[in-house]
Amino acid sequence: MLANRSVPPCTVIPELYYPDVTAAADWLCKAFGFAVRLRIGDHRIQMKFADGCLIIAEATPDRGQTADGGFAAGRAHSVMIRVADADSLCERARQAGARILKPPTDYPYGERQCNLEDPFGHRWTFTQSIADVAPEEWGGTTVDL
Repeated sequence: MLANRSVPPCTVIPELYYPDVTAAADWLCKAFGFAVRLRIGDHRIQMKFADGCLIIAEATPDRGQTADGGFAAGRAHSVMIRVADADSLCERARQAGARILKPPTDYPYGERQCNLEDPFGHRWTFTQSIADVAPEEWGGTTVDL
């Protein structure tokens, strides 16, 4: 798999959605000992803990936010998996009954990603590194650990 500085180096990357990403990152650092790896604006933060990774992101209507602007923790997570071929994985999952939320798409941070929902309602993102891109090239801010 291609290495990409814009993506956590872990293979399985849980994504948790919060109404206030900065407050959540501060709390996770203080309470659990996480460290910030990368800040992406004020809406997404990559976290590290030992050799594990986690992404926290701002809640949106399709990820944790309710219609009235509130927060629904039950819809506030996804799992990101790094793969060698996002297209074939997306097709395999579709054939097995997954609902495609977003087909494989290339992003300026060097990733090709697709978003799926399994038959049980869990959300999944499969991401393929297609380039090694420094976070600063697309607006991210690297944090020294």
